[in-house]
Amino acid sequence: MSSSSCLLTEEQLLCGICLAVFTDPVTLPCGHNFCKHCIMQHWDSNVRCECPSCRYPFYKKLDLHVNIFISEMAAYFRESAGRSGSQQQVAEPGEVACDVCTDTKLKAVKSCMVCLASYCETHLEAHRTSPPLKKHQLTDPVENLEGRMCRTHDKPLELFCETDRTCVCMLCPVLDHKSHQVIPLREQFEKEKSELGRKEAELHRLIQDRRLKIDEFRQSLKLSKEAADREMADGVQVFSALIRCLERAQAELIGTIDEKQKAATKLAEGHVRELEEEISELVRRRAEAERLSRSKDHLQFLQSFPSLSVPRFTKDWTDVVVDVPSYEGAANAAVDRLEKTLHKEVKKLLGESKLVRLQRSAAGVTLDPETAHAALVVSDDGKRVHHGVVRKTLADNAERFDPSCCVLGKQSFSSGRFYFQVDVKGRTRWTLGVARESIKRKGAISLSPENGHWTVWLKNEDEYAALVGSPWRLSPDPKPRTVGVFVDYEEGVVSFYDVDAT
Repeated sequence: MSSSSCLLTEEQLLCGICLAVFTDPVTLPCGHNFCKHCIMQHWDSNVRCECPSCRYPFYKKLDLHVNIFISEMAAYFRESAGRSGSQQQVAEPGEVACDVCTDTKLKAVKSCMVCLASYCETHLEAHRTSPPLKKHQLTDPVENLEGRMCRTHDKPLELFCETDRTCVCMLCPVLDHKSHQVIPLREQFEKEKSELGRKEAELHRLIQDRRLKIDEFRQSLKLSKEAADREMADGVQVFSALIRCLERAQAELIGTIDEKQKAATKLAEGHVRELEEEISELVRRRAEAERLSRSKDHLQFLQSFPSLSVPRFTKDWTDVVVDVPSYEGAANAAVDRLEKTLHKEVKKLLGESKLVRLQRSAAGVTLDPETAHAALVVSDDGKRVHHGVVRKTLADNAERFDPSCCVLGKQSFSSGRFYFQVDVKGRTRWTLGVARESIKRKGAISLSPENGHWTVWLKNEDEYAALVGSPWRLSPDPKPRTVGVFVDYEEGVVSFYDVDAT
């Protein structure tokens, strides 16, 4: 850029060292001009003091003063350039900054592959106006310019050697990579970029897999904690109940022994009081006898003596004893009773605890009227069924049982655990359990695990049995009012419970 009002050309306003517009310009005796900071730094880094342009020697470092005229021209030039380049942006983090700007780093517009520096619009002007600099290769702004140059030939890396899988310059195929397969850098870039897309997709998949695994571990940890909390609560409940049993047994043992001891104490203390009263009376009579023995009065002696000879006490204490209660064996007997109580209590508590755990797997089961025999009446909500008086006329579909009076639930399970309860209170005849979905629906049906049925029944009001080919007699006591059915699909186990008796 040039200005008609400038007395010097733009090329004359550029420092021969930094190639930028003069800052504090000084003039050497040889007539060449440089930034004061640039020339002083040049002399500090060199043994000889000479002009960088003409090599004119100086015997010592000069005491240089700023050339006011050139300084004003440079300031005017910068001001003019600043107005024309006022739209230039300040370099933001991550953007390539101008290497020449000293105070506020402006955004670079070009990088020079010869100077290995990046320039903003203002500092790029020298590469556009100076004939030697016009020959330099300019590229879009890039970082790490040194890394873009061939270390062997000091040329830009513009090719890719497929043989050695490395970036090379224009001279490398001629000198160091003869007979190698070399392609333009952009062509390899397009190949690698398409491959990068696939790698990004694969990395994204791997990240998602690991995030899902983390969620799986966290869910497992959550389930583990919940299970541990439940088991801990059940354990505390069981042991608290057992501790109460122990405390009751201890209190009963202490109470029994204490009652025996108190009874023996009461009996002995009664005998002692009675004997003390007799001793007091005997002491009084002995004193009376002593007094009479010293009497000289014949009449008084004869009148009082009969009262001493009359026996006042008729109780014979010879065979009266206080038996010491036998405490031996009381603790053993208490332990025996406690053992039976604990066994019964543990069985009850464990049953209750297990049933509570099973009930956490409760499934809402509703009956499917499409499978019900025509004589069965299923409630509207699908929760109750009973044998009707009159057989209904229904479509004989493939799912409906006939002639066996059976009905299936709508829900089916192929994994995990599930539990449901059936109210049988007051019923005199029933059959319940679980079955495979593929069981026989038509004709006579023999209920057994081999045929896909796991069931129990009640017949004739008090005949309970598990149907395992032939009825296997059961003797529940008391009679169950609610039957729980639990299925562990993976374990292959079907269990029946008397809910009230746990």
